[in-house]
Amino acid sequence: MRVSHKVSTDFDDPNLVSVAGLVPTMALARRAGLHDLAGQRVKVPGDAGANAAMKVPALVAGMVAGADSIDDMDLLRHGGMGKVFAGLRAPSTLGTHLRAYTHGHVRQLDSVAAAVLVGLAGEVPDLLKGSEEVAYLDVDDTMRQTHGYQKQGVAYGYNKTKGLNAQLAAVSTPLAAPVIAATRLRRGNVSSPHGAKSLITEALGTARRAGVSGQITVRADSAYYTHAVVAAASRGGARFSVTARMDPAVVAAISRIPETDWVGIKYPAAIWDPDEQRWISDAEVAEVPFVAFTSRRKAEHVTARLIVRRVKRLNPRSVPAGQGEMFAAYRHHAVFTDTELAMLEAEASHRDHAIIEQVIADLKDGPLAHLPSGVFTANSAWTVLAAIAFNLTRAAGTLASTRHARARTATIRKHLITVPARLATSARRLRLHLPKDWPWEHPWRALNDAAFAPPLAPAA
Repeated sequence: MRVSHKVSTDFDDPNLVSVAGLVPTMALARRAGLHDLAGQRVKVPGDAGANAAMKVPALVAGMVAGADSIDDMDLLRHGGMGKVFAGLRAPSTLGTHLRAYTHGHVRQLDSVAAAVLVGLAGEVPDLLKGSEEVAYLDVDDTMRQTHGYQKQGVAYGYNKTKGLNAQLAAVSTPLAAPVIAATRLRRGNVSSPHGAKSLITEALGTARRAGVSGQITVRADSAYYTHAVVAAASRGGARFSVTARMDPAVVAAISRIPETDWVGIKYPAAIWDPDEQRWISDAEVAEVPFVAFTSRRKAEHVTARLIVRRVKRLNPRSVPAGQGEMFAAYRHHAVFTDTELAMLEAEASHRDHAIIEQVIADLKDGPLAHLPSGVFTANSAWTVLAAIAFNLTRAAGTLASTRHARARTATIRKHLITVPARLATSARRLRLHLPKDWPWEHPWRALNDAAFAPPLAPAA
């Protein structure tokens, strides 16, 4: 492919837009209640906080279009965007709005995010497809690296990275890709399970209000192997499936498993073993009853199942003190769970917890590429807005096609959002002229038709 002849350029067309997909997407946001909810619930005082009903959706729109910093919000003010959308704001105005937030205002925005997810689930029934039977709530956190010395809350975290810690809970089903039910931005040096109890409680409540009526299982890695996490799941009417740390009680339980109880399994596709940094295609699984958290008072002991997967070590080590030879020959991975699934199904279901890593990767490839402010509460609000933008993008993809329903955020943005268009006016009505032979024309039309279907009338 090559340029066929000389080309001259001018940035002079007032009727072009580069993100025509924002038209149906923000119409969908309006249907879900984003504008009204922001105006009703976000009460930031002063001029900086005025008109949240316009500023909050503008920030979300910028993130959906690919903005990962406050300056990038200028993307919303090019060409004919002012003809298509009302209430556009300069990046400086949006940045001032975010910096005026306090912790209470961030919590107000949290309630908006939860309500918008409920609204999206009502407008897009397939967003949580299959949740009437079973759903999963995956909890995890990630360090978001920052630079410089001016950002509030920055510290070195568990992975020796200097930055801030983002914690999130994502809801998914076997038939539907994950959406974010709750988020928290925390200091960089906070422990992973800190605040997980309230996060899980809120996320379970949001999931139920969004129409999840089936059994929910809370899944988490070993950092969340705490009584507070398990108790929060149980109080919320959910099951739990948490990776167990190899403490003496767990090691003793594994040692009691008879050799005849181990069942060999072959994985259809090899899975990655992060501890040994290699792909494995076979393992052995067994289970044993287990009582966890016995150091607490008896009423807080939790009895459930310990499902253990073991894999042969490539380089057997010397036997650790107090452990048998099998710990030198095998590496063990234990899951503490009260799920009713059969042993092999429960083990496979827990491995699917890795789905939240894709959510985190999508956020880091988008709005969370940076935490743009030096003010901690502004960055907290930015994180909540990133979750709203993620869910809105997921809902738009679900309306477009079955392929886009499970696509990555970057794919949905490339196919459906960043579509160029020329504006024309006919009979006092705007018309978008999009590229001929656009490969994803039919999904785009499906999204647009659904976004502007009754009872919402097309509006700028």
